[in-house]
Amino acid sequence: RKLRNTVRYMLGALADFSPDEAVELAEMPPLERFILHRLWELDGQVRAAYEAYLFQDVIRPVLDFCQNELSALFFDIRRDSLYCDKPDELRRRAARTAMDAVFERLTAWLSPLIPFTMEEAWTTRFPEGHSNCLRTMPITPTEWRNDAEAARWAKVQQVTSVVTGALEVERREKRMGAALEAAPRVHVADAALMAAFDGLDVAEVFRTSQATLVAGEGPASAFRLPEVAGVAVEPLKAEGRKCARSWRILPEVGSDPRYPDLSLRDAEAVAAWDAARA
Repeated sequence: RKLRNTVRYMLGALADFSPDEAVELAEMPPLERFILHRLWELDGQVRAAYEAYLFQDVIRPVLDFCQNELSALFFDIRRDSLYCDKPDELRRRAARTAMDAVFERLTAWLSPLIPFTMEEAWTTRFPEGHSNCLRTMPITPTEWRNDAEAARWAKVQQVTSVVTGALEVERREKRMGAALEAAPRVHVADAALMAAFDGLDVAEVFRTSQATLVAGEGPASAFRLPEVAGVAVEPLKAEGRKCARSWRILPEVGSDPRYPDLSLRDAEAVAAWDAARA
């Protein structure tokens, strides 16, 4: 069911995707580079498992990838971009480019084991194409290997686990609802963990409306996890108004008089949509 739901989500997210929309590897954000690295890594594992007829060694790594890197990370972070960015936004195009690569490989890797599900997925997306069962496994470029991004995202997920833990306490104590109500202040004493966030939108990574990173140990009252040393979180509430489109709480909501209920990003996206329909 998890594999089927993963592919079904991608079918919706990739609706009307065109090769003209694709983004080159050099232009991709760090998250998409990490996902492509994981595809490169999995490709070797899957091929070796099939050659040895170890079918469980195909299903288990692919299922873990769908649960951990796709659902809990990639899809969760990029959902806002997929739903709310302008169609020509680089971030959205990169996400769909990486998702297209994932779809192409998942449907091929799993075809020998769950052929009817993968055939249904493939022909739903490409009704005029040949059967998925007649495909060969696509070549995964060695250029996708990126050990630096793998190391980066391992560190990012360490910090994120502390943020998630802090917000879970706030929800349990009825002090906060959804994560988008939050603007955590995250204190990071470890320089390597801090450096992992270079070039990243921390609020996007934490799935919150706002967020700040601060170097240092943080106050004694901040939330900590014993297994993640040097990270402390103050689960503050986001300030501003709630955007009617993205649901993010931002001070800028209402700044564009054309769309008084939207953030600036969403106002620009809706303006482009209205102009295209005019």
